[in-house]
Amino acid sequence: MPRHLPLRPMLLALSMIYSGLSVAADAPADTADTPMQTVTVTGTAEDKIYTANSTKSAGKLELSLRETPQSVSVVTRALMDDFKLDNINAVLASTTGVTVEKVETSRTYYTARGFDVVNFQYDGVGMPQVFGNVQGDIDTALYDRIDIVRGANGLMASTGNPSATVNFVRKRPTAGTSASASLTLGSWNQRRIEGDVSTKLNESGTVAGRAVLVRQESDSYLDRYSPKKTVAYAVIEAQLARDTRLTVGHTYETNRGKGVMWGALPLYYADGSPTSYPVSANTSANWSRWDTTTNTTFAELSHTIGDGWKVQGTLSYITDKSDSDLLYVYGTPNKVGGGGLYAYPSQYNADQKQTLADVSVDGKFALGGRQHDLSFGYSWSRSKLNDVSHYGQGIGTEMPGQTAFDGSYPMPSFDASTDGSSYEDRRNTIFLAARFNLADDWKVLTGLNSTRARSNGNSYGTSKYKSASKTTPYVGVVYDINREWSAYASHTEIFNPQSEIDATGTPLDPVEGKTTEAGLKAALFNGKLNASGAVFKTQQDNTAEQAGMIGAKAYYRGVNAESQGYEFDLSGDLSKNWQASAGLTRLTSLKGDDGKAVRTFIPRTTLRVNTTYTVPGLPALKVGGSLAWQSETSVAQTDTIRTVQGAYATLGLMARYQIDKHLALSLNLNNVTDKKHLTSLYWTQSYYAAPRNGSATLSWSY
Repeated sequence: MPRHLPLRPMLLALSMIYSGLSVAADAPADTADTPMQTVTVTGTAEDKIYTANSTKSAGKLELSLRETPQSVSVVTRALMDDFKLDNINAVLASTTGVTVEKVETSRTYYTARGFDVVNFQYDGVGMPQVFGNVQGDIDTALYDRIDIVRGANGLMASTGNPSATVNFVRKRPTAGTSASASLTLGSWNQRRIEGDVSTKLNESGTVAGRAVLVRQESDSYLDRYSPKKTVAYAVIEAQLARDTRLTVGHTYETNRGKGVMWGALPLYYADGSPTSYPVSANTSANWSRWDTTTNTTFAELSHTIGDGWKVQGTLSYITDKSDSDLLYVYGTPNKVGGGGLYAYPSQYNADQKQTLADVSVDGKFALGGRQHDLSFGYSWSRSKLNDVSHYGQGIGTEMPGQTAFDGSYPMPSFDASTDGSSYEDRRNTIFLAARFNLADDWKVLTGLNSTRARSNGNSYGTSKYKSASKTTPYVGVVYDINREWSAYASHTEIFNPQSEIDATGTPLDPVEGKTTEAGLKAALFNGKLNASGAVFKTQQDNTAEQAGMIGAKAYYRGVNAESQGYEFDLSGDLSKNWQASAGLTRLTSLKGDDGKAVRTFIPRTTLRVNTTYTVPGLPALKVGGSLAWQSETSVAQTDTIRTVQGAYATLGLMARYQIDKHLALSLNLNNVTDKKHLTSLYWTQSYYAAPRNGSATLSWSY
């Protein structure tokens, strides 16, 4: 057990899980105005829905989805449980308008509206990304829901791209004692055990705790690859006074991978024809490994001032450590006889530390005889990264025959040379948001975000110095057509400093992003079904692109790109027994300054559907299916060679039977048609996605 975790809730969690106690854990915590009370939860939860009543992910203010003048999707706990969306890749792959670019077994990029997603938040507090991609396998057992706000998010994010913001909403202690436990067995010897317990920690109930434990191990459809992870989360919530609440929590997450890919499969032969490998093909060596460990500690203090005003402060400290022995395979294979590929072994270690502080005040004020909403605050962050690459002996050694794919390359000594990074990033932000109630049916959400970002240090011989300040505006208008339908329009901006230099040695100006969108939203069936449709235009200007070399150093120029399109999103109850979460996104245009298509690895059309149905004559049985379809993608390998991934769809099926009020059995089947396809064309290398696979989960609740 990690020594950082609070012992009392963790020990209590273990004892309850192993004794077979399990209770549904969806009752909300008490409000800040009311002392905690002991409430015993019995039976099964009835609020297992696929939508949310409100969100703060698009502007700090608590608004319904229909009142929010921006495109928002919510992935609820119910949806994650039904379709076994146990990691963030699975969640985002099922979300409207987001593409998951899984370039390797341990690294992933995401895109939305044509651009990279680099904005991630936890409970509304931003976590600046140093790498621009996600390492490891982020588990979702810790979260009640995950919100995705598409477009620039200038109020909530200090810097980033005009793509999307992903907000992880953590689980908190529930009002009464609750617990759950589950065991999953799946393809390729997958074993997953999960426990979740919440209970009061003192007699009066003013202090409560919650703990989540996950352990998962498996082999893989990929040769030699075997991942495993351990996740532990503990949180304590204390009502210090009638109007004051303190929450303290810690997360420990490790990913251990053997036979991991660094890089992926070459996609064309020396004669220019496309390669074709078994789905299980892997370029890793027998000794390849990539281990990551993340510790996150947070403290949150909230106080109700009076008259509906509330002040909240959050302090977070995150450490990410990575340790790996890797083999990269490069070159162009020969179609006959093999060979043409070369080895590049390296040992990589990284240590990243982040400290973040956020203070916000929100409440209502009167003006012109009406009540309006106001939120303002300040956030600060410091991120430090130190990493080192120990290059192995034998770089450039040719790998004859099929030795690039059989794992036989011997482990070298990693003492040929070293290089690395050491830099620090600081950001200071002041934000202000106001929602003006102009009339019964007209609302205006407006605000600004003023950020200063600075970085110093070096990365692999290149300066990481950058310094920029910018104030970005936000304005959105919502018109209530009637009690169920509304129309909206919004304009948001965002920026992102960059350290790349031009031909004169001067750092490029920041990347600037803008999103303008308009649409219709509906909250139907008393808010049980949310639907929206939007048209959007997104610009990302001055993104660094390599323009040439001066000696051994590259220089860059800023390039512009623009996407236009439309999307539809739907989530919630279609009828008493029928639930769905679905979305269609169409990029009608994604082009650069010259009017030509850019970022062709991004599908121009995506469709995501997840739906379940409770059988009326057999209410203990729920059945469902998922469909993910995307249009053709491609990447230019050379001036004359292009790799194309044709349009494809993957189908999933699920069934859940409630044996009694405590015990349930679930079956999930993925890629039912066994469609063979590449995971991504984000890079010029790739590998194949998982073939048909399934799992069975036994869950116990009380």
